[in-house]
Amino acid sequence: MEFNYSEAFSRNIGWLTESEQLSLANKRVAIAGLGGVGGSHLLTLARLGIGQFNISDLDTFELANMNRQAGASMSTLGEEKIDVLERMVKDINPELIINKFPNGVTLENLDDFLDGVDVYIDGLDFFQLDIRRAVFKACYEKGIPTVTAAPIGMGTALLIFLPGKMSFDDYFQLEGYSETEQYIRFLAGLAPSMMHAGYIADQSRVDFGNKKGPSTPMACDFCAGIAATQALKLLLKRGKVVAAPHGLHFDAYKNKFKKTWRPMGNNNPLQRLLIKIIKAKLASSKR
Repeated sequence: MEFNYSEAFSRNIGWLTESEQLSLANKRVAIAGLGGVGGSHLLTLARLGIGQFNISDLDTFELANMNRQAGASMSTLGEEKIDVLERMVKDINPELIINKFPNGVTLENLDDFLDGVDVYIDGLDFFQLDIRRAVFKACYEKGIPTVTAAPIGMGTALLIFLPGKMSFDDYFQLEGYSETEQYIRFLAGLAPSMMHAGYIADQSRVDFGNKKGPSTPMACDFCAGIAATQALKLLLKRGKVVAAPHGLHFDAYKNKFKKTWRPMGNNNPLQRLLIKIIKAKLASSKR
């Protein structure tokens, strides 16, 4: 059977109009990082009918990726993630136009990575803060909306940064802090409600020193769903988009959904208190 775009994505019609669906074929989404959430983002957006992608990753699949990463399987161990995911999405839509950045996103290729991009979706590893800041800053300057859906516990926390509104740097305020404190501030900013903190089974697995933390497959799948929905609204320019300092947090374990609002970002009094609490918990865990 030959591929036919309209037939392949015809079941989207109803929630989308036919003209909206066809317009998605000409939209370009950039995704940096194809690990925990990035691969799921790519697959979900490909099934939505997005026709063009800029993707980056410099890693290969390993056994520890099995619990959460799209594309991780015994048959792909040792393979480049970017090649595996490209193969998977082109099996969904052979007409996809994909620009690959197999050395990851760098300061040198950042302009090329964001060239022609309509929406950027963050899939970088939690601990990659320097290049993340650079990507978000470049998007802000170029007028590209950015979506970050963080896999937190067994749920997801959403933040969107729009041109002309609060920026990533203004919200998280990481400048001038130690590496560990930047991780703490990033976590606090991603999920101000901290709903996940009450059910972590082994606090010692949160190891900022060795840049490791626990994860769940459910959280990654939630991230893909909420990020793709926000991307759709941004690309089609319909539906309300909640931008920082507002955010959303859904936790399936807690059976709770919360809207967050942190004017001044991490400089908000509530955030300053939360950062102190996280630091105290981490110190207690080490002891």
